Amino acid sequence: MRDGFPLPCYQSPMKPTHDFEPFLAAILEEFGCQTGTIHRTDASGEFLDLEVQIGVPEFVVGKILRIPFGKGIAGVAAERREPVELCNIQADLGGIAREDARKTNIAGALAVPVIMYGSGKVLGTLGIGKHVPHDFSETEKTRLSIHAEQLATLFASEV
Repeated sequence: MRDGFPLPCYQSPMKPTHDFEPFLAAILEEFGCQTGTIHRTDASGEFLDLEVQIGVPEFVVGKILRIPFGKGIAGVAAERREPVELCNIQADLGGIAREDARKTNIAGALAVPVIMYGSGKVLGTLGIGKHVPHDFSETEKTRLSIHAEQLATLFASEV
């Protein structure tokens, strides 16, 4: 769609071996979320490049195509190498999210790093969001981290 409404999906012009949209869609369904992103760490190890998204408004997609480590929810998750959550972006950016995050109409958000088993290298991030405030439980963080481990395996198999 256009004019600020969510696009159904964005996929990187660099065609990966795997189609990550069904993987992300299944996660969104499992968690009852309306938006999600998968970012992949670039060759420099300093930026996250958008691999695929679902439900992110078009005017925001351009702003999340490339995220520096340490910036925004995904960038902070990559830098800290741990889950980062905001219960209600609409009320409090938590010193992490950017002002434009409010324009997404997402309230509860969670991003986890995608880490290569063994080496500990951050391969990317996996993020989900809800249109309502939500305090993600430790169980939910663990479940999303397990999906990130699966994603790490898929990323590693493409190299």
